[in-house]
Amino acid sequence: MLLGFIYIVTVLLAGYGTESSYSGVSDHHRQIKHMASIKASYILRNGIAPTPPVITIIIIIIIIIIIFDYYGGDPTGISDSTEALEQAIFDAFGSPVDGNHLINGVANLGGSEVHLDGGTYKITRPLRLPDTGGGNIMIYGGSIRASEDFPKDRYLIELMASSNRLPFEYITLKDLMIDSNFRGGGIAIINSIRTTIDNCYISHFTTDAILIQDGHETFIRNCFIGQYINVGGDHREKDFFGTGINIMGNDNVVTDVVIFSALIGVIVSGQANMLTGVHCYNKATTWGGTGIYIRATGLTQTRISNCYLDFTGIVAEDPVQLHITGSFFLGNAFILIKSLKGVMSGVTIVDNMFAGDQYTSGVQIVQLDQSNEPFRNIDQVVVDRNNVRGMVIKSTVGKGSVWRNGTSWTVDFSHILLFPNMIKNVQYTLQVGASTSFPNHVLRNVSENRVTVETDIAVSATLHVSVDQGI
Repeated sequence: MLLGFIYIVTVLLAGYGTESSYSGVSDHHRQIKHMASIKASYILRNGIAPTPPVITIIIIIIIIIIIFDYYGGDPTGISDSTEALEQAIFDAFGSPVDGNHLINGVANLGGSEVHLDGGTYKITRPLRLPDTGGGNIMIYGGSIRASEDFPKDRYLIELMASSNRLPFEYITLKDLMIDSNFRGGGIAIINSIRTTIDNCYISHFTTDAILIQDGHETFIRNCFIGQYINVGGDHREKDFFGTGINIMGNDNVVTDVVIFSALIGVIVSGQANMLTGVHCYNKATTWGGTGIYIRATGLTQTRISNCYLDFTGIVAEDPVQLHITGSFFLGNAFILIKSLKGVMSGVTIVDNMFAGDQYTSGVQIVQLDQSNEPFRNIDQVVVDRNNVRGMVIKSTVGKGSVWRNGTSWTVDFSHILLFPNMIKNVQYTLQVGASTSFPNHVLRNVSENRVTVETDIAVSATLHVSVDQGI
């Protein structure tokens, strides 16, 4: 059903004071289930005034709302509702408004809405938005479930077009429960721009709960994603598979999302993406799971902030410009930097918290996988200011002191520095005790992450050293 509303607001004006009244077309309100009343009033009160003149202002508001109940879909989820949903979406895309304020070639649908009215609907094939494209539309307010014969290589909702042009802009999917029924993926956003997925619950997927491919600026926020529904400690955890969010594009944002079961929580293989407030307890590292996997080789340019890696960590391949900060790693969760071509540049891992369990020791907070090739191109890497409990701290900076009476002092940083046999900068102070001597001293050796200072005469002294690997 397409609904349009016209509201008439009557404003009473006076020289010293005003009163107002409102009247509307209330028959429409009684016909639409669950729709809130819309009230408009203009009131100015400055005391008692004579009867004012009356000015009637006619405000025309065109709201295209598809109330899905009228399309014959089965809100109980027993019968197939695919055709009814397709028709509702087709009708919503069939009413563009004059004056296109979207990108060239994308019709402005004027804020049209497809309202599922709280029902649960079963579908046998993907709900694919029309190839004609369009924008400024929202689909919301219900549940969609895949049938037993839904194609396993598809997604329940698909934003994609047969051509390479940008067909969709400003599409909002909101307040939806997506049940893939172990028959494929949840939502696919392909070659679309400025798309929002908000407050959705996506479960029982076998490929990706959400796929973002190409396009630009998809926002995923306030969502819950899990292949199997649980709150942790699931006996099936070792068998979890699939991916929560698969980002294969640039400039996307994931905010305040929980991924509670999947082999990989989030995969990023594009540039300039941002993840913040993401809680991953999708599959523990000990079972082979990964919370966040950065596959973007070349320019990574990804920011991960204020996330919660819960018994599952972060993997990054040859990262270039990667920023990880303000995050909490629980249960021996760690960051693994994996070498493919031996490149690591512009990486900052700072101001995070790491907490290990009481039964395991020796797990380093940041680890290097150089099984393919050693890291040879290392530049502007900073791992610092992380606080650690029950794990082994690793850093690209270190400070140490040693006292002895003699002519040689060595401070060993191999237990804390991230890269083996690499110290780029050294600062040291030799503090001599009560002695009339003034020894000559020299930095004799920097190798195997050890710093050695020697003097020309034996003295009682303390050597203080600061080193870094990153700049």
